[in-house]
Amino acid sequence: MTNQHSIIQQVNDAKENVALADELIRNYLPFINAEVSRFLNRFVSESDDELSIGMMAFHEAILGYSNSRGAFLSYAAMTIKSRLIDFKRSESRHYGIVSLDESLDDEDDSTLYDKVPSNVGDALEEVRVQATKEEIKELTEVLNDFGVSLSDVADNSPKQDRTLETCKRVIRYAKDNPEILEELLQTKKLPLKKLIEGSQADRKTIERHRKYVVTMLLILTNGYDIIRGHLVNVLREKGGSYS
Repeated sequence: MTNQHSIIQQVNDAKENVALADELIRNYLPFINAEVSRFLNRFVSESDDELSIGMMAFHEAILGYSNSRGAFLSYAAMTIKSRLIDFKRSESRHYGIVSLDESLDDEDDSTLYDKVPSNVGDALEEVRVQATKEEIKELTEVLNDFGVSLSDVADNSPKQDRTLETCKRVIRYAKDNPEILEELLQTKKLPLKKLIEGSQADRKTIERHRKYVVTMLLILTNGYDIIRGHLVNVLREKGGSYS
């Protein structure tokens, strides 16, 4: 049984067993911690409310997961980020910042978003474009910490299908083993020995495409929703997937 299948089995068992769910959360606490830390751009401690929210979101991901949602850890990461965003929005309301999703308390339970004119499409598209720019800027800054640039990734991308498949196998293995992702985030170095042993990939291939693998892991596991969505569409057109 592969690690991915093992995780899915644990998740399915935990759906009906609170003790197993608690155990799964404990086992993946480093992963949860890493996701929350990445969202906050700082390390978190047990006293941080955000870590508790991350743990609850992970449990929510356990209960809501199905095979159609793809890799569990990717789904869990997305759920954690979503709940942290909700938390930050809630905090903002206390400081007088109004959300478009907040109810206006009128008879039809409409929200402020419902009152936005229908011709606001151009403005929303501008927001989407700006959000994409911000994601790219953030990813560029994160990559700098790993000694990688976007131009490096372009130059370092696999050119042959066989090489691409090898890289994808390594990335899947890393995604399914959160301790590897934790080590990558802490040391800013790709744990080559563990990846090669776990995925049975060729060392020279991974060494040659190290920057590409690092970038794909950061994109696919750390909440860059817009970039990740674009990447998934491109891979689907090519008949491939990292999940």
